[in-house]
Amino acid sequence: MYYKNLKDKLNKKKATIAVVGLGYVGLPLLIQFYRKGFKCIGLDNDKNKISSFSENKFEDVFFSSIFKKKTKHSVNNLKKITFTSDYSLISNVDIIIICLPTPVFKNKKPNLKIIDSSLKQMSKFLKKGQLISLESTVSPGTTNRLLGIFLEKKKQFKISEDFFLVYSPERENPVIKNLNQKFNFYNTPKICSGYSLKCANLGVLMYSKILKTIIKTSSTKNAEMAKMIENIYRATNIGLVNELKMLCHKMNLDIHEILKLADTKPFGFTSFTPGPGIGGHCIPIDPHYLIDEAKNYNFDLKFVNEAMKTNENITKWCINEIEKIFIKKKINNKKLKILFLGAAYKANIDDLRESPALKFFKYFSKRKIKFDYCDPHLPIIKENDFFKSSIKLNYDNFNNYSAVILLTDHHIFNKKHILKNSKLIIDTRGYFSNYKDKNIYSI
Repeated sequence: MYYKNLKDKLNKKKATIAVVGLGYVGLPLLIQFYRKGFKCIGLDNDKNKISSFSENKFEDVFFSSIFKKKTKHSVNNLKKITFTSDYSLISNVDIIIICLPTPVFKNKKPNLKIIDSSLKQMSKFLKKGQLISLESTVSPGTTNRLLGIFLEKKKQFKISEDFFLVYSPERENPVIKNLNQKFNFYNTPKICSGYSLKCANLGVLMYSKILKTIIKTSSTKNAEMAKMIENIYRATNIGLVNELKMLCHKMNLDIHEILKLADTKPFGFTSFTPGPGIGGHCIPIDPHYLIDEAKNYNFDLKFVNEAMKTNENITKWCINEIEKIFIKKKINNKKLKILFLGAAYKANIDDLRESPALKFFKYFSKRKIKFDYCDPHLPIIKENDFFKSSIKLNYDNFNNYSAVILLTDHHIFNKKHILKNSKLIIDTRGYFSNYKDKNIYSI
């Protein structure tokens, strides 16, 4: 009965959808359901965010772009969506989609406290006939181990009979603008799995109402592991090119030119770009979930571990190389004034999470070396005890700095203007790899 009722509601678009966690993953998802005709509730503990969304006010560039750009998941007016921090509204919905962060503790152990807390808050408002879909990145087995046990033991539900459980990992890309991307939110294939075949079928039906291609798998563990492999693939390959970057530097070779040469091979090679470190909510975090899970099977993920260490060490290496350049140029620390270009963890986004730029800022702050940063996408940085505002992008002022250090290669930065107005350029991204100039140092 419950299965058929929910299936009918989805087919008729009569199901009410609640998305828990309105960040880079949850918000586009919520809007897409709304655009496709579903009644929607957006739930987040951040009351300032709820207030601004309710009033169609968006200080964040990413959120603003979702609403205002004519993309596959944009919309002009959100007043028919209920934005709230009140978990009691869960009792009014048919489907709950959890899009909450899964960070790690300082010791790199998985931290599922945010999901656990959310489950506790919604617990007394859950009812028979509902479906929960988890989109957060977790280690294999977590969906059944955490949510399955919670629903069956805590709530006494019979999963697949009177309640349904789905796992469908997110694949959202937090870009500010659609920079001629082939794949976007709508046409990126989405993996979907369920606690049982009935659960998986409902999940596939639900997501097929808003997305182009749904890939069904028979196991939640398969879907969880696939997401892990996607992100670990990137993390380990970035670790590889970061290590090769350090070797090429010692050999006085240009890693960026070499990677371009290797990339001319039309098969058997995928190019990854080295930089000053890794950032974001996935690459620095997710591999540690699988490293920890592997220990439960008495297996040591040595290769992945080493790649993660390399990605952490590259930031220290870059800082060390920068200081060597200052010594070589005989720039006294007391007279030194640095301009860092970019703060986001990668180009053309406004996301500061785990950005290597923060490590640079904190290091030079401790050294009491004067510096500013310029990132038009991140006008203000508030990170624990660190607070700083971006200077305006005015190339005429670049000459006031002893060195300009490029940390993020935003498209908004003009190479020729930077080169013309800077005394010394230190490039951590290969942004100036095509330029041969004595004032450019590539690290």
